[in-house]
Amino acid sequence: MEDIKALSLDLETYSDVDLNKCGVYRYAESPHFEVLLFGYAVNGGKVHVIDLALGEKIPEEIVNALTDDAITKWAFNASFERICLSYWLRRHHPDKFCSYSIPEDTVGAYLDPSSWRCSMIWSAYMGLPFSLDGVGTVLKLGEQKLKEGKDLIRYFCVPCKPTNVNGGRTRNLPEHDIAKWSLFKKYNIRDVEVEQALKKRLESYPVPEFIWDEYHLDQEINDRGILLDMGVVKNAIIIDEKSKEELTAAMKELTNLDNPNSVMQVKQWLSDSGIETESLGKKNVAALIKTVPEDQRDVLLLRQQLAKSSIKKYQAMQNTVCADGRARGMFQYYGASRSGRWAGRHIQLQNLPQNHLPDLEDARSLVKLGDYDAVKLLYDDVPDTLSQLIRTAFIPKPGHKFIVCDFSAIEARVLSFLAGEQWRLDVFENNGDIYCASASSMFHVPVEKHGVNSHLRQKGKIAELALGYGGSTGALKAMGALEMGLTEDELQPLVDSWRASNPNITKLWWDIDRTVKEAVRLRTHTKTHGIKFYYQKGMLFIELPSGRRLSYVKPKIEPNQFGGESVTYEGTGNTKKWERIVSYGPKFTENIVQAISRDILAYAMNTLRHCFICGHVHDEIIIESSMGVSLETVCEQMGRTPPWIKGLALRADGYETMFYKKD
Repeated sequence: MEDIKALSLDLETYSDVDLNKCGVYRYAESPHFEVLLFGYAVNGGKVHVIDLALGEKIPEEIVNALTDDAITKWAFNASFERICLSYWLRRHHPDKFCSYSIPEDTVGAYLDPSSWRCSMIWSAYMGLPFSLDGVGTVLKLGEQKLKEGKDLIRYFCVPCKPTNVNGGRTRNLPEHDIAKWSLFKKYNIRDVEVEQALKKRLESYPVPEFIWDEYHLDQEINDRGILLDMGVVKNAIIIDEKSKEELTAAMKELTNLDNPNSVMQVKQWLSDSGIETESLGKKNVAALIKTVPEDQRDVLLLRQQLAKSSIKKYQAMQNTVCADGRARGMFQYYGASRSGRWAGRHIQLQNLPQNHLPDLEDARSLVKLGDYDAVKLLYDDVPDTLSQLIRTAFIPKPGHKFIVCDFSAIEARVLSFLAGEQWRLDVFENNGDIYCASASSMFHVPVEKHGVNSHLRQKGKIAELALGYGGSTGALKAMGALEMGLTEDELQPLVDSWRASNPNITKLWWDIDRTVKEAVRLRTHTKTHGIKFYYQKGMLFIELPSGRRLSYVKPKIEPNQFGGESVTYEGTGNTKKWERIVSYGPKFTENIVQAISRDILAYAMNTLRHCFICGHVHDEIIIESSMGVSLETVCEQMGRTPPWIKGLALRADGYETMFYKKD
């Protein structure tokens, strides 16, 4: 056999665990997990399929290649293949399996990711879809995924319902439909062929080596996982169930409705009481509560509690937790394709509710004990209390603590730095409060957080959060300006005064708008504010200070709804479908600022990779450290400015805790 330099892989597998609900770590950990088909190609050559389900054996040199770090392993969504093969090797070739890191780490069950490459990540880096069939369609690859694949996976890869027709079996094996099995093998081969065709199509756009290094660190963090306090999780689910029963019974008594959870029935009941409402969404209900008579208010307050869906997070914890009590696979590298940020998976740490309970630890202890009566007695809103306790279900392993460290106002700092908005840079340099400073600049009076004109800080804050990327009155409303007590008449003056006090940021938006259009129209290289833009082979690239590139597929200049021109490109839109997306200067500015902020986080994660990073959210890193590790040292290391953006003032603050929370 020729010397193996690279392997392309695709597996078809079976497990009794639901992959979508529980994730690959829990899926492959099941004693009923098995690899059915092993499709592979050596050095980009002919594809072979090994039928493990029917007793065929993987050649020894291929098994050896799986643990040889000198051989590159390629797959589309490679983490699936790597985790599945980690369990398969441990079961069938324990003598050949070897892991990585140190014994105290919790990655020991998995193959070292450092010799793995993922063509899905390559695709995401190029601004292309996250699915193999999606990429095949967009790139019009000669090889396309077989459409029958989903049906075949449903037939062979997941348990089936026992019926009289199938003789009461709970699983379909190859012998139950030889013709389908034969097609399944073709499907397996085709997937490797499509993955190879994708790599060939993208070879003139290589992914920089440092991006693969980030991907390997991401895989290590996913392998490490984060420990869950299953006492809190299980009792939160039980307490929620009891609370829902009581709230439903109380609502039935007040309304005489068959199903008080039904939006239609509650709307009809309100209508019969003379109250019309289009929706029972959170904002609408909160507004109605302030105006309706007491009887209806009581019903809406109950409705508000019943609508809390916090319990889904606890259920996701129960679904994903591995045998050692840790939840793994929580982070998707390059999940947000516009900026390259990470996205959350399963429990979704990216959108956990905040906690504001003053006695968080006491509430947590009661839930851990399962004391429903005490929780109900001390906290009038049980679902809200459970919601605030979600973060606290994440805990460090025994003898360790969490160090939680985050950047202070990272996007505002990057935006100000790019634009050269000096008064803002001075605020950051002096560790000032940007919301107070912004309000002071807008209203021309001194503003202090807990002192003079402190009521204006909130206006400064909402303006900062809503207006940095070209937002106007609509953005202020979306941020909750009206709920915070601002009037409709105040909104436009707020927009005007923010823009007037930030002329360089406003200029940055339109400089970027002009430069992007020039790059696309003239198919050339352009540059502004240290950011490079260039058009190449039907792609627009934006090169960031880190050397990473943002990619926009098939850019064009087209007339827009305002009678001007906009740059449009192909991408995954809000509908999750592949479509043409309209963009303009402020939106590109947002992509760039968020992308640079993400690169700064990645730089900090790399600086701290010697620590046990077990999670990260937007601009925050969660480290599981031994008790002697210094918080100050971690904050100092995280706050170091990367060499590629010299002069940017960064600051990282943190705290130590025995359970995760928002400090």
